[in-house]
Amino acid sequence: MDIAANLARIRTEIAAACARRGRDPATVRLVAVSKTHPAEAVAAARAAGQTVFGESYVQEFLAKAAALTDPVTWHFIGHLQSNKVRHLPGKVALIHSVDRLALAEEISRQWGQHGLTAEILLEVNLADEASKSGVSEAELELLLRRVAALPHLAVRGLMTLPPYLDDPEAVRPYFRRLFELARQLDALALPGVAMGELSMGMSHDFGVAIEEGATLVRIGTAIFGERGGR
Repeated sequence: MDIAANLARIRTEIAAACARRGRDPATVRLVAVSKTHPAEAVAAARAAGQTVFGESYVQEFLAKAAALTDPVTWHFIGHLQSNKVRHLPGKVALIHSVDRLALAEEISRQWGQHGLTAEILLEVNLADEASKSGVSEAELELLLRRVAALPHLAVRGLMTLPPYLDDPEAVRPYFRRLFELARQLDALALPGVAMGELSMGMSHDFGVAIEEGATLVRIGTAIFGERGGR
């Protein structure tokens, strides 16, 4: 697996997608999804210039972060249990997957104990898939209002994991809808809330996601190959 070559190809594809919409490629950040891949793979990607990595399992993340020597930026992108939050303050720059008030309250509490503010995204389940996490579109505004009132949180945008469909064009409406929702919520002008980040798009559909406004694309398989242990 040539991780450096994969990263170079993806960066070229990101630039091409941005060009199709007249966007500056600097407005899109690549989150290399390193979950289930070893620290050696992260180190190889880091050597190739990748700096932002996404993890989904707290214990795996802690072990991997401790094993690396070069500085990287970590994002937590998976379903997060409230009892694991205490391990993350000061270690992750952004949590993509906040989908319920109890989780947001625990994040605020734990970050507050360290005198820090957590930057988070709200995860939206646009297709109401029972197998996936995420707040429903109908409940999104109420959750945002409640989360915005918490003292040690800063909402930076939205995340979605749409249905997996072979044709990326079939997923486009979900990406477009998340962009529309972000604009609607931004218009509320809630304190501590900004809707500048849209985390959407993965290995097979990130080009379409960028065309529809993604600022964070979460790519694992196209960089590291098929997943390992989980």
